[in-house]
Amino acid sequence: MERRGMTATGWAGVLGLAVGLMGAGSGHVHAQDSAGSLSVAAAPRLHFTPQQMALALAVADDADLAAFYGGNGLQPVFLGPEGAARRQALRDAIAAMPDHGIPASRYPLPPSTAPVAGMEAELAHARQAARLLRDLTRGVLTPASVDPEIKREPGPSPVPALLAAFHAAADPGAVLEGAAPDLPAYRALQAALQTRADLTVPADLPRIPDGLWRPGGQGAGVAPLRARLAWIGFAAPGADPDLYDAALSEAVAAYQRAAGLPDDGIAGPRTIARLNGEDASGPDARQRAITVALERLRWMGAEDLQARHVWVNIPEFSTTIRQGGAEVFRTRSVMGKDTPEMRTPEFSDMMANVVVNPSWNVPRSITVRDYLPKLQANRHAVSHLDVLDGSGRVLARDGIDFSQYTAATFPFRLRQKPSDDNALGIVKFIFPNQWNIYLHDTPSKHLFGNRVRAESNGCIRIGDPVDLAHALLSVQSDDPAAVFGRALDSGRETWLTLRPAVPVHLVYFTAWPGPDGQIRLFADIYARDARIWTALQAEGFGTGGDVIAEAR
Repeated sequence: MERRGMTATGWAGVLGLAVGLMGAGSGHVHAQDSAGSLSVAAAPRLHFTPQQMALALAVADDADLAAFYGGNGLQPVFLGPEGAARRQALRDAIAAMPDHGIPASRYPLPPSTAPVAGMEAELAHARQAARLLRDLTRGVLTPASVDPEIKREPGPSPVPALLAAFHAAADPGAVLEGAAPDLPAYRALQAALQTRADLTVPADLPRIPDGLWRPGGQGAGVAPLRARLAWIGFAAPGADPDLYDAALSEAVAAYQRAAGLPDDGIAGPRTIARLNGEDASGPDARQRAITVALERLRWMGAEDLQARHVWVNIPEFSTTIRQGGAEVFRTRSVMGKDTPEMRTPEFSDMMANVVVNPSWNVPRSITVRDYLPKLQANRHAVSHLDVLDGSGRVLARDGIDFSQYTAATFPFRLRQKPSDDNALGIVKFIFPNQWNIYLHDTPSKHLFGNRVRAESNGCIRIGDPVDLAHALLSVQSDDPAAVFGRALDSGRETWLTLRPAVPVHLVYFTAWPGPDGQIRLFADIYARDARIWTALQAEGFGTGGDVIAEAR
């Protein structure tokens, strides 16, 4: 069979021609020229054996396999003695899929004792290899189909190239093992999935009374707290068993880290409920959160998460700068309220500008929902906002009858000029996107003291915005504070261009490794993880003891 250097993409086109022409009874096809049209005179005649044609027809419904086998000359790769190493590598990789939080039962293969001759055996192995590689590189689920607020689109499929590498490799198993995200966070989540501590306390131990225990506290509830901690390996001997001393606080913090709770060393209601076995979000919930986090990282497989980037983890209410896998800056953040119009979406983009002394162009949804009723009651209400026409010209309110407009017909825009009480504070961080989401300062500083900070209209409010600006500008300036200060002192809206632009990832991880490698858990504030877990169950997760049992 002639190939004449055709690429996998070209051969995918040949497969399409082969499939189409088989219906006309042709035993051969002509290749396409570079423009995609059929070149009868110049192209070589490509002759297919019946086996090759059968293979072309069989994989025509799978673009990854069609491209791979097209580039491979429609030759089997799993059959016979020469395919034995590949068959075994695939079986080994399937057996290891619970390490990724994916049930091995998702990839059924014929018994190892079954004959491995003929097209049926080839296709059985090929389809499971392609599915396994798709799952590891792009995720099991399509993000937007689970929740429309997850704005992640899979990139071009790497599966044909990986299958080609698998076919050519002296160690095909290494290709399959290396397909998953090569990230420290992914490996830490895998380790936590496999090696979790058994934090179950026998029910016959004395129950810890409800309360709040912190260092220096004393009472009858401390002794049962010590007893339950000691049973699961967090002993804290003390001269006075009823005293909540420093050693006990350290033991509580260690338990909290293992359980995925905030490790403040204070035994509050959530810690006590978990130790009493009365918290529904127990070990299995922790494993589900980790399983979902692994799936989310696979969705981000095409992103370079080792490069410098801004990382906004919505359930953690935090914004960080990460570089080389390490965190180099952190600040508290406020995220969108848990309502359909205000929840902060998930997506990745490029942060292009730091805007100092920003104007606030009030989003239309806020304008008609919050401000139009006030203007209808009193045209001079919300006087800190200018009313603009479509060309951006500021209008006098005395000439406007706001009562004649509805939310659908209101023709004006509202804008707040730069000021000390501007809703965006003194700086915002722009990454142009269709959802009009950005990071910004805020005059409402009190919200950063709350544990749950889902309080915004969708954008991300930054607790230390000036420090974030300095950190972002430090790559391009030896004195970023001076650059920022000059722009601020001007009193004018000033756009500082980031060179180069910085990737920004708005993500939603309820399980994530802290600096010490221990997994931290965060509340599923928008119930997105719950929806993902339900979708994973539909794909075979959580059945027959699910992947959690397989991973133990």
